[in-house]
Amino acid sequence: MNIKQSLNGTVLTLEVEGRLDTATAPQLEEVVKKETLTARDMILNLSKVEYISSSGLRAVLIAHKLMTSVGGQLIVKSPSDFCKQVFAATGMDSALSIQE
Repeated sequence: MNIKQSLNGTVLTLEVEGRLDTATAPQLEEVVKKETLTARDMILNLSKVEYISSSGLRAVLIAHKLMTSVGGQLIVKSPSDFCKQVFAATGMDSALSIQE
């Protein structure tokens, strides 16, 4: 998994590519936890995520909770078709702010 990150003011954009699973989710969690010290809003681009497991879902939920705890928000941008299916099946699509 690769994570490209850019900070524009207090808005952090993370572009995730590859598989978001048990082996890679901790990497995303680490980036999210570190960057919430400076970012107040986060855009999580999942357009290039080919697979997301329950561990990946947990990492996304952690990002959502951390952003909310600092008064910000998490926006999931352009989730891949696989991510959309998983979000719908788990009900996360109604809990997250998703932009196509």
